[in-house]
Amino acid sequence: MPMLVAVTLMWAFSFSLIGVYLAGQVDAWFSVLMRVSLAAMIFLPFLKLRQIDKKVAVQLMFCGALQLGIMYGFYYQSFLYLSVPEVLLFTVMTPIYITLLNDILEKRLNVGFIISSLLAVIGAITIRYQGIDEGFLKGFLIVQGANLCFAGGQVFYKRTIASQPSNLPQSTVFGWFFIGALAVVIPCYLALGNADNLPTTSLQWGVLTYLGLVASGIGYFAWNKGATQVSVGKLAVANNLLIPAGIVVNVVFWNRDADILRLTIGGSIIILALLANDKFSQKFSSSNKHNS
Repeated sequence: MPMLVAVTLMWAFSFSLIGVYLAGQVDAWFSVLMRVSLAAMIFLPFLKLRQIDKKVAVQLMFCGALQLGIMYGFYYQSFLYLSVPEVLLFTVMTPIYITLLNDILEKRLNVGFIISSLLAVIGAITIRYQGIDEGFLKGFLIVQGANLCFAGGQVFYKRTIASQPSNLPQSTVFGWFFIGALAVVIPCYLALGNADNLPTTSLQWGVLTYLGLVASGIGYFAWNKGATQVSVGKLAVANNLLIPAGIVVNVVFWNRDADILRLTIGGSIIILALLANDKFSQKFSSSNKHNS
């Protein structure tokens, strides 16, 4: 969990950097392409082609294509139908998808994980909720596609690594993750990108470089590695810890408006979700040991 919390703090700054310096100024697909390319450059030198079976390499590529490449495709399309607050609101469904996807793959239903995920969603909605206009169903479904991709990538990565030897250095195989993402992002930029909207200032180039090397490179590696070290319930809750963290950073460093009372209440509910998950996980583990 400490690794997920550390990445949460890192990504909390990333949201504001994107919103202040890139959004509406730099082509979105170019930003994604540069971020993924720089991140890949970090791990490709460590890639050992004979470290894992080809089938596992393909599975890792699938995780990257799903969690980054395809997810971004849905995410950016959603802005054609929804306002930014609506997109933000609908992303809080991700924890439920993480829990349900894992339960489907395990062919079981852990009610405790679902309850903790629902609590996390309630906390996030408490913070992010804004009035929603009519006619947003199509946009809502597109955002759910993005949420499913992000959730699925995490769950599948966690399960893929769990099937490998415990002493496998993840840094030597994570390059496959970004190769999979590039396989989606490159054709998307060529087909949908706008070469007229490239960065125009050294600050924008600097922000993109930081987001690529640190937020995407180190961040996604640490996040997915952290996902392999916690329960599915904790992973689900960690996904929504980004919400209060991002708002706090935005308020403190960029003086954006925020409802402090709503932030406090929502953050408290998310912490309650984490505590509830710990209790349910302990009971679930004890029950399994007793039945075995």
